[in-house]
Amino acid sequence: MGSLFRSEEMVLCQLFLPSEAVYSCLSELGELGLVQFRDLNPDMNVYQRKFVSDVRRCHEMGRKLMYLRKEINKDGIPVMDTGENPEAPQPRGMIDLEAILEELENDLREVNNNAEDLKHIFLELTELKHILKKTEVIFNEVNQQMGIAVASQTADPSWEDEQVTLLGKEGLRTGGRVCSLGFVAGVILREKVPKFETMLWRVCRGNVFLRLAEIETPLEDPLTRNPVHKSIFIIFFQGDQLKTRIHKICEGFRATLYPCPETPSQRREMAMKVTTRIEDLNTILGKTQKRRHRVLVAATKNIKNWFIKVIKMKAIYHTMNSFNFDVTQKCLIAECWVPLHDIKIIQSALHRGIKRRGSSVSHILNKINTSEDPPTYNRTNKFTSGFQNLVDAYGIASYREINPTPFTIISFPFLFAVMFGDLGHGCLMVLFAAFLVLREKSLAAKKTDNEVWNIFFAGRYIILLMGLFSMYTGFIYNDIFSKSINLFGSYWHINYNQSTVMVNKCLQLNPSLSSNYDQVPYPVGLDPVWQLALNKIVFLNAYKMKISIIIGVLHMLSGVCLSLYNYIYFKDRLSIYCDFIPQVIFLTFLFLYMVLLMFIKWISYGPQNDFPHSPACAPSILITFINMVLFKEADELKNCNTIYMFAGQGAVQKILVIVALLCVPIMLLAKPICIMRQQKDKYAQLANVHATTENGDAGAGRVVQQPSPSAGGHDENEIGELFIHQGIHTIEFVLGSISHTASYLRLWALSLAHAQLSEVLWSMVMTKGLILNSWIGGVWLCFVFGFWAILTVGILVLMEGLSAFLHTLRLHWVEFQSKFYKGLGYAFTPFSFELIINPAWNEVEE
Repeated sequence: MGSLFRSEEMVLCQLFLPSEAVYSCLSELGELGLVQFRDLNPDMNVYQRKFVSDVRRCHEMGRKLMYLRKEINKDGIPVMDTGENPEAPQPRGMIDLEAILEELENDLREVNNNAEDLKHIFLELTELKHILKKTEVIFNEVNQQMGIAVASQTADPSWEDEQVTLLGKEGLRTGGRVCSLGFVAGVILREKVPKFETMLWRVCRGNVFLRLAEIETPLEDPLTRNPVHKSIFIIFFQGDQLKTRIHKICEGFRATLYPCPETPSQRREMAMKVTTRIEDLNTILGKTQKRRHRVLVAATKNIKNWFIKVIKMKAIYHTMNSFNFDVTQKCLIAECWVPLHDIKIIQSALHRGIKRRGSSVSHILNKINTSEDPPTYNRTNKFTSGFQNLVDAYGIASYREINPTPFTIISFPFLFAVMFGDLGHGCLMVLFAAFLVLREKSLAAKKTDNEVWNIFFAGRYIILLMGLFSMYTGFIYNDIFSKSINLFGSYWHINYNQSTVMVNKCLQLNPSLSSNYDQVPYPVGLDPVWQLALNKIVFLNAYKMKISIIIGVLHMLSGVCLSLYNYIYFKDRLSIYCDFIPQVIFLTFLFLYMVLLMFIKWISYGPQNDFPHSPACAPSILITFINMVLFKEADELKNCNTIYMFAGQGAVQKILVIVALLCVPIMLLAKPICIMRQQKDKYAQLANVHATTENGDAGAGRVVQQPSPSAGGHDENEIGELFIHQGIHTIEFVLGSISHTASYLRLWALSLAHAQLSEVLWSMVMTKGLILNSWIGGVWLCFVFGFWAILTVGILVLMEGLSAFLHTLRLHWVEFQSKFYKGLGYAFTPFSFELIINPAWNEVEE
């Protein structure tokens, strides 16, 4: 929290480490995560660096771990996460880890190869089993169609009790002659059958007889493990020429051909052998799968620790590649950015690393003076990290620039709540955020790839504050699901007779009538009677619109004031006088004065005030401000003696506008002119020094170079760019003050839209469930309430909440941060194992 208001002070250090202790020191620094190393070999090729072989070894071990993790995921085995954080093993420990991973990979690949070969054989036997089963049916059907006689009709006694097939000894008798037919049987993918059948017909010219049968149960592909659907085919042909063509076609369609016996007895015998082999294969596959499972289960116990060790070793060697050796080749030299307040902690970590290695040489840590901009480092915790991410999304703060995060923690949820003010909807957000906060440890342990859920979980504290502030503003608006709560009664007392109520369909509240109002301020928020008034929107429009302008002007003015802290810290006195003071005067004399008029109007004009301060004489703030800027006299109101809110208002407004307009040329020209004068003074001083040196050295014959006008550091081009930059900055501020003030009206517009949409949803949905009085109405109300609740959460809470969130983000980035925040820095990226391991492990799991 010490660097929350301004980034940490960073120093560039040069580090000398003994060669034998570099690995241990980096291991300690990686656990600490407070050092950002610089690459001292930017021009050297990656493959030419000293420790590239060690990085390759670590990469190879990482590949083996990835293979193990992939196989574990295939079997759905959960990985044991003990929460341990093992240290990076010493270089000699890398050999043991390499041997373990090598052995595991070889065992697993051997098991997988054996299982794959067995599954190929199992698939072939299964397909052959289906072929033998289906061909028996096909042969019977074909024989019946062809009119083949049974074996009992023949003279040969060896054919008894057997059916004569198409390939019998006498062949097929057609027209008094015998035709000997051949056949092939095989299996093909079901989706290829139509094209396969067409190709056979065209190539063989219809001289083949094709019969198909589908395999009902899908078969498993040994390579992809996906189920595939296949069909059995039998092709009858005559002649070797057709046989050759059929074999080529089957090869082209990647159909598998199997031998099929000619006689039923042979087919039954083969089917029995195939069944026996399938049973044996099932037994062997089961044992193989058990062995694979045992290997993977044993690996899951240590795979997370192995992965952490490999990642740490690889990170250490990769960082060592950015170091240089000294001339003695006994020390490594590194340069790093470190936080100034953490140097003692870093020194202690280095001492531990050297002591653990047993080195007799100590380290050396020297601070280096540099003109390079240091990285920006803001310490955060789980509460402030979400708000810091919102600020960093606009741009990383420049070094030691004031950090908007502590102010955003309050202003962001408050501006959101102004647009989202509803006690009921805010309560829903609080309940959801409270669930995430109270169970954050268990939810954080459950890794998920759902991006939306991860965004909600990361911003749980932002959602919690937005919900709490929304409940507060909803209580002020007296709005809960478009209804009001009557806590303090009503301070309006209106008495209508029967004729007035019957004749007038629309009754409105008239705040100007003192007889209807008790003239006592309501304790908190709005009077609930306004919920029943027809002119509620008219009243809330004026109220919320003025509140939005007041909040906007104060928010922008606070942003301008924060720029003063930057100028003071960086000792930029010129910007204080030429930028800050004119900007504050311009913003105060115009827009803060307009806010002051709103308070004067609220106080001076009311039902209790007499003429000339009656409500009928109250001037419009917008018309008054426009007339003020245009130096135009206001139009007199009817029956009013004065058009001003206080004495001397016209003269005061003219003075304010004139002074505000005079600030514009000051912002435009003062800073460039002052810089030009400073350069001229430096040039004059250099000229005096030159003259003195020339007079003193003339006798010696020395040649003294004449100083150039650009010796001060700014030439004519730079001065021109400075005028252009200052002109753009001035135009942006002047026009932005107007447009940004109007931009805060989104607070009023979205608040009104949210309230009206909530009211429409209630009147068009929820009231439909209250029209029935019988017990059916209770059942019907449950369905209507469910539908109303879904629309409320989906539209009003999620969609309206997202809209208000984005508008609030814009108000902070553009209207607030642009007044003081440059965001031209770069983030501090320390050498930290924590920042490396978690993303790498999540990538492995994916």
